Amino acid sequence: MIFIDRLIELIIETKNPSVVGLDTAIGFVPKGLRDVCDEEFGSGAHSDAEAIYRFNRIVIDSVKDIVPAVKPQIAFYELYGQYGASAFIRTAKYARDCGMIVIADAKRGDIGSTAAAYADAFLSGADVDKKPESALYFADAMTVNPYLGIDGVAPFIDNCKKNGKGIFVLVKTSNPSSGDFQDLDLSGGKKLYEQVAEKVEEWAKGEGLVGGYGYSSVCAVVGATYPEQARALRERVRKLFFLVPGYGAQGGGAEDAAAAFDAAGLGAIVNASRSVLCAWKHERWGGKFGHDDFGEAARAEALRMRGEINQAIGATG
Repeated sequence: MIFIDRLIELIIETKNPSVVGLDTAIGFVPKGLRDVCDEEFGSGAHSDAEAIYRFNRIVIDSVKDIVPAVKPQIAFYELYGQYGASAFIRTAKYARDCGMIVIADAKRGDIGSTAAAYADAFLSGADVDKKPESALYFADAMTVNPYLGIDGVAPFIDNCKKNGKGIFVLVKTSNPSSGDFQDLDLSGGKKLYEQVAEKVEEWAKGEGLVGGYGYSSVCAVVGATYPEQARALRERVRKLFFLVPGYGAQGGGAEDAAAAFDAAGLGAIVNASRSVLCAWKHERWGGKFGHDDFGEAARAEALRMRGEINQAIGATG
């Protein structure tokens, strides 16, 4: 089964169009867990990376039956060198072993043999269980920067076709300065991000990419912080599946995220990172959860988010 159908079926099974972003900063990890790792490994990169991995495992165990996917952001792991790389790989493998989809948030973009190497590293079809020593990242999909054009994206698309994987191409991102380039007016009256979306939709129609739900494994990133643009893009590129960042700590609400969905309540998956990872210390829960309860807090927040998003999707028809 190709990536996009696996993702959509897990969304339907869990009744949850959301992904937990494992952008796990060491400050998100309770002190007790950090102290345990310091005792075992000494303070430093090795200890911090191990604490992040152990934190991730507990979060994954707490949400694996109610959330279809996780999205580890590789920068938070590369920060710790070889120890962080190991934590990323072990986190991704653990999530996959738990039956979750893994979206590697790496935003790679280059050309030629470099792009091919990135694509092979993250989207390899090798039997990872038989090659634990290899540099495979256990990812089902990854984020990709399209700024270099098809030369920089083709190797990733080839891996999607060959290995049943997926990519999410940056189209309209959630950050405040995204409009510096993405909102530029083109001579034909379109915005730059609209032109990019149409180009991604063109790439998405390739043989072997479109699944049974009508969506492609070549998908787009469209932020929740720009709901009007998301709504217009949903109408413009009807068969592109959207990854929607910006919900929660970045300011996007459920109603904003709902703009990315189609009339059937499909077509998008919403990312939340800090709101789930840091739920154990969020004032929303009124001190209900202590330092040792961060897994329970993550689950409670994931359930709250699921209900809020589903209600918003239903309210928008």
